[in-house]
Amino acid sequence: MSKPDMNIPRELTIDWLQTQYGSGKLKPEQVIEEIICRSREDEGMNIWITPPVLERIKPYLDRLKTMDTSLPLWGVPFAIKDNIDVAGTPTTAGCLEYAYVPDRHAAVVERLLNAGAIPVGKTNMDQFATGLVGTRSPYGETHNARSAEWISGGSSSGSAVAVARGQAAFALGTDTAGSGRVPAALNRLVGYKPSLGAWSTKGVVPACASLDCVTVFTHSLQEARIVDVQMRGLESSDPWSKEISRRVDKLPQKLYLPKNPLTFFGPLAVEYRKAWDAAVQRVERLELPVEYIDYDLFEEAAALLYDGPWVAERWASVGGFIESSPGVTVPVTEQILRSGNSDKHDAPSVFTAIHKLQELRMISNKLLQEAVLVMPTCGGTWKRSQIEAEPIAANSDMGRYTNHCNLLDLCAVAVPAGDAVAELPFGITLFSLSGNEHLIENAAASFLEENLPPLEAKRQETMLVAVCGLHMRGYPLEKQMLEHGSQFIGESHTAEKYQMLKLPTIPAKPGLLKKKAGGSAFALELWQMPVASFGAFAALIPAPLGIGKIELADGTEVSGFICEGYAEEGAEDISAYGGWRNLR
Repeated sequence: MSKPDMNIPRELTIDWLQTQYGSGKLKPEQVIEEIICRSREDEGMNIWITPPVLERIKPYLDRLKTMDTSLPLWGVPFAIKDNIDVAGTPTTAGCLEYAYVPDRHAAVVERLLNAGAIPVGKTNMDQFATGLVGTRSPYGETHNARSAEWISGGSSSGSAVAVARGQAAFALGTDTAGSGRVPAALNRLVGYKPSLGAWSTKGVVPACASLDCVTVFTHSLQEARIVDVQMRGLESSDPWSKEISRRVDKLPQKLYLPKNPLTFFGPLAVEYRKAWDAAVQRVERLELPVEYIDYDLFEEAAALLYDGPWVAERWASVGGFIESSPGVTVPVTEQILRSGNSDKHDAPSVFTAIHKLQELRMISNKLLQEAVLVMPTCGGTWKRSQIEAEPIAANSDMGRYTNHCNLLDLCAVAVPAGDAVAELPFGITLFSLSGNEHLIENAAASFLEENLPPLEAKRQETMLVAVCGLHMRGYPLEKQMLEHGSQFIGESHTAEKYQMLKLPTIPAKPGLLKKKAGGSAFALELWQMPVASFGAFAALIPAPLGIGKIELADGTEVSGFICEGYAEEGAEDISAYGGWRNLR
């Protein structure tokens, strides 16, 4: 690849990249070349586990040539926390001995690829997403993007620093206790955590599966919103996924601030207090009603995360691996995970905690109707060398004002709020109820004085396509589905109105004929395909096959493979098998 003929700014943004692409001044290949150079220059910062290299990225660059350049994220490079699957690339969760190579992308990665984004690498993280400090990785401590001796925040440390250092325009993290927000605050970024279930966690190594969220780091609220549009939506194969639609932009009716003074920790406690006081003054100057409340209920919820039985859910996720692989994990990580196997987390304690949490949720649900809570993102910060002396206490204090979030089923956005000291950013987080992303976004925009234009980048339109033969998973033509940006949705059956033929082609293919009377039901697969790709896909289908409407068992109709009537002559009737997979 040739060197770029213009300077690429350190801060990569979606808008700037797409403007440059649209004008013809820049190509995605040039951006990737620059990112690879930057990653090599920053190698000592321990940002990556699987770093950007051309041979791994080139297939995605080649794929762009077949995609519509108007796609909302066409050519935009993004980084991925290494507990989120990328097909063909090891997923380590920060532990080499745990690593596996997935054959499918995580659902969120698939959606971003369909929108035209380019995955550039897998980022470093606190091992098994256990930690908020960014120092619990055998791949090295990820340095703060602005001051190397200070912590970067965890567990999504590498993802945040990759964006802050200009090695991605945005990056995926995960968030159970604050991991998608704390690194944003420490590296002067926006950290966006949607409502539980709004973004699928299918293909994500679980920490606490009932609380886990995928998150995004960006340079602006508007960019986070653009990513949200692509990621949001029900994933039918994910038991934790929910349909939580975006709502019309508006400001909250009120903002809540804590009534009592907050305590800050670490060597910059005094500076954090001053930065928080300054942020409070900015909030008070907004043209929104402000009310001061007791923080106790949120503190009680936060305490349940590590003192309650949810730490046992972490053990349920990876305990088997820890037991079978003694000594391979970071010592402090293993200590925390093993605490989930304690006798105190018995069945009665689980239900006691669940019932207590339900009471707290009831109170918070009443309190936060049309309202937003504003808190510091971090309880303090430390130098990396200081974390070694008090790894658990510092981690606990780091998340003191944010651990309540997922337990109470809140959405949240962390935004910059000045510096505690020069080049050490401070940040605040805005919280509201599930589905209230529109409230936290608009309140945060007021605080930042950022203009939020209407979301022009719509999620790519898709359609359901039914396949019943060689395009199904595991068959030779599955690659055509994937090449056209399709995503497997689930298995289904036709209505009892069809005949299935085995066509005398090479290789043999099934053909579905709809009957005027009688007929049988046949197993098939449903795939979600971008509308923009459908024409090119249909052009590949040889006669006597074609695309028409397939009636499913529930009476709905979807596009799918049908067969012309003349093909019945000379074809074998295989209706008795009930589907192509049953044919042996």
